Amino acid sequence: MTIKYNSDIHHRQSIRLKGFDYSQAGAYFVTVCAWNRECLFGEVVDGGMRLNESGIIIQDIWNTTPNHFENIELDEFMIMPNHCHGIIVINRRGEVSSPDSEKSENKKGGGTPPLRKNTLGQIVAYFKYQSSKRINQIRNTPGNPVWQRNYYEHIIRDDNELTRICEYIINNPLQWAEDENNPVNIKTSNMNKSKRCDTSQKV
Repeated sequence: MTIKYNSDIHHRQSIRLKGFDYSQAGAYFVTVCAWNRECLFGEVVDGGMRLNESGIIIQDIWNTTPNHFENIELDEFMIMPNHCHGIIVINRRGEVSSPDSEKSENKKGGGTPPLRKNTLGQIVAYFKYQSSKRINQIRNTPGNPVWQRNYYEHIIRDDNELTRICEYIINNPLQWAEDENNPVNIKTSNMNKSKRCDTSQKV
C-alpha cells in the first residue's frame, strides 16, 4: 500500500505545545534532518533506501537507544538520504532515579530518592549526539555537524493516526521524488521563490 501525499504529515511544523509535558506516556512522531539537508546517509534505489556507512550507524544508534532509556519503545523508523522519521513510545512517565540523588539519600540513611524525568527532547538529543559522534569518528571530522539543530515532532493522538503515520514512514522511499527534502525539489522551490522575489521587485 502506498500512501498519498498528506500535507498534515509531510509538511509538519514543530509543535512544541506550550506547557505540554513531553515526558508523559504517549507516542511521538519525530523527524530529524541532516545538516543543510545534505544527502549524507545513502540513496533511494528502485523505491528502497540503500544505506551507506553513516546510515548504518544511524540505524544502529536508533535500535540501541532503548538500552539507555528503559521506559521507551521504538516503532517504525526510516532513514532517508537527508533525514529520518521515527516513532518513539514513552510507556510511562519518564522518571528514573538520579544517581546523584541516590548517593545523597544513602548518606542521609535511606528514603526514596528524588526522581528526574526523561523527556522526548532528551531522547532525541541522545540519538543525535551518539550518531554524530560515531559518524565523525569514521569520517575523521571531529565536531562537524551531522544534524540540524532542532527536530520536528507530532503527538500521535489515537490508534488510527498511529497506523496512518506508520504507513507513511514505511512508504517514504517510494515518495522520494515528491519529498520536499529531495534536493531536486529544494532547488525548484528556491528557484520559484527567487522568481517571485524578482517579480515583486519589478512591480
